[in-house]
Amino acid sequence: MLNLYHLTISRLVYVSVRSSRRTATVSRWLLGALLVALLVACDSTQTSTETAEVAAPPSAEQQKLEAFFAATWAEDLARFPASASYLGVKDQQDQWNDVSESFQLESLEITRQRLAFIEGIDTAQLSSERLLSYQLYRLDLERTLAGAPFRHHRYVIHQHRGPHTGVVSLLVNVHTVTSEADAQAYIARLNNLPQYFDGVIEQLALRAEKGLYLVDWMIPKIVRSAGNVLKGSPFDDSAEPSILWQDFSSKLDALDLEPTVSEDLSQAARTALLTAVKPAYERLIAALQAQQSGAPSEDGVWRFPEGEAFYENRLRVYTTTDLTAEEIHQAGLANVARLHMEMRAVMSALGEEGDLSDFLDRVRNDASLRYPNTDEGRDAYLTAARSAIESMAQRLPDYFGVLPKSDLVVKRVEPYREQSAGKAFYQSPPPDGSRPGIYYANLYDMNSMPTTDLEALAFHEGLPGHHLQRAIAAELGDVPDFQRHTRFTAYTEGWGLYSEYLAHEMGFYQDPYSNFGRLAMELWRAARLVVDTGLHHKKWTREEAVAYLVNNTPNAEYDCQRAIERYIAMPGQATAYMIGKLRIVELREMAREALGADFDIRAFHDVVLRTGAVPLDQLEANIKRLINTTLANG
Repeated sequence: MLNLYHLTISRLVYVSVRSSRRTATVSRWLLGALLVALLVACDSTQTSTETAEVAAPPSAEQQKLEAFFAATWAEDLARFPASASYLGVKDQQDQWNDVSESFQLESLEITRQRLAFIEGIDTAQLSSERLLSYQLYRLDLERTLAGAPFRHHRYVIHQHRGPHTGVVSLLVNVHTVTSEADAQAYIARLNNLPQYFDGVIEQLALRAEKGLYLVDWMIPKIVRSAGNVLKGSPFDDSAEPSILWQDFSSKLDALDLEPTVSEDLSQAARTALLTAVKPAYERLIAALQAQQSGAPSEDGVWRFPEGEAFYENRLRVYTTTDLTAEEIHQAGLANVARLHMEMRAVMSALGEEGDLSDFLDRVRNDASLRYPNTDEGRDAYLTAARSAIESMAQRLPDYFGVLPKSDLVVKRVEPYREQSAGKAFYQSPPPDGSRPGIYYANLYDMNSMPTTDLEALAFHEGLPGHHLQRAIAAELGDVPDFQRHTRFTAYTEGWGLYSEYLAHEMGFYQDPYSNFGRLAMELWRAARLVVDTGLHHKKWTREEAVAYLVNNTPNAEYDCQRAIERYIAMPGQATAYMIGKLRIVELREMAREALGADFDIRAFHDVVLRTGAVPLDQLEANIKRLINTTLANG
């Protein structure tokens, strides 16, 4: 089997920042950071001897850096108000992020200015903790600039996710209404939607000018999802309310307002939906349909100008390694073969005979391994997923020292977006825990959600997977704000896949079919290495990639089709899961071998989680530090 980790691992940050309202000039935050640093540094010189004996203050250089972190974080919250809403910040909750070209160019200039500033920091004067913060922040900037030549290569909208569904998700799941002011901000956000969508339309036009079109089959799917938002009253004569009208009305009804005030707000929201939201969606739909005739049928990004370089950039970003597309492809083939062998062992335990391919087909078509494709069946699935997570929660203290404070809920993906959304996904809570983390299960087609996979999927998205990792990161109190929210996909998704594996060691998957489902989920991630690189490096067609998944996994054909469409829309992203998981397991076994009887699984997990997301090479450095410290104290 190819050893993925004999290669140099690059530190590249995955950032997804889009913007909103323009605020101060680029120099404003620089001036603010320097002034704050100067004041703090001056104050530190007056620290009493008694205090200094308790704990020496950080150096002036470190205080300057921390002031810079605080100032730039505040600026980003102001510039990206929709993103700030996900963090529980309500300062500009009437606004959307700005995706206009002029704003993006301004953002790149700010990035260059920030890099110039941070390059002047004397890192020798930083604590080890702040040195890590410095490295992550700098790499974040460098990654953004490295990807700048390809920023139009990335789809501004696609069938899996985008502004057409994102605005609804934010309003329904993030924009809480606990006061009249919140309701007014909701209405203002509706009225401000046209400006946001105009930026999206501008980006579509810029990409078309460069020949960077969506794939032809994407456009009808996006149009259908966008059209679903306009179904129901007040957009038509239907007796059923639209998703946004229902959401606003229910939130308004929960407020204890004077009837006249409530009526005025209701009428204002209705007007905004008809005069702002509806025409904005109609213009977006028209802009998408206008590109249908020019959209190509080829699926991979190899078709783009400089498509190969773009895909290489995506792989570096998502895996935080320098692995080539061919190396990743071969690693995928090797891991598919390994997991097929492990599945044959489960077949023997079940008393099954014959070829693995025949067994995969039987599992794919076994109705007894699915809940009914009814509302009752969907409710039963959600109940079982919640039960699995509750059982896991009881066991966590045996394996983790630090646990999240935020709650976790399990929800069905809303009907308006379930046909194009992924199989399952997670939405993080804000740092203050004012909203829970959400594990979304897509129950549109129950044939794609077999009970064999239920436990592994719940552990990946919920506990001890994404919810535990991201909530702990958000709740970290001793790191700069940006560090709590930076994401490295190989780390975060690698952790999610590792969580499925860890659950087996914790005693879950007692039903052999459930253990088979765990292996099937890992097999799915191994196959992703093959099909993602197949599509974007080897020029496979969508049909060839779907056929590979159907022939090598037990997943339903519809599930395989939807997955391949996701990998086409998000090139490189699917490769991060298996590469990250393999590395976490390798580092754990390295620590176990080095420490012997002194190895503590709780300590290992806490070290992995306590700095927030990091590149894989930094994770290795953290684990080596744990080993050295434990040996020194032993």
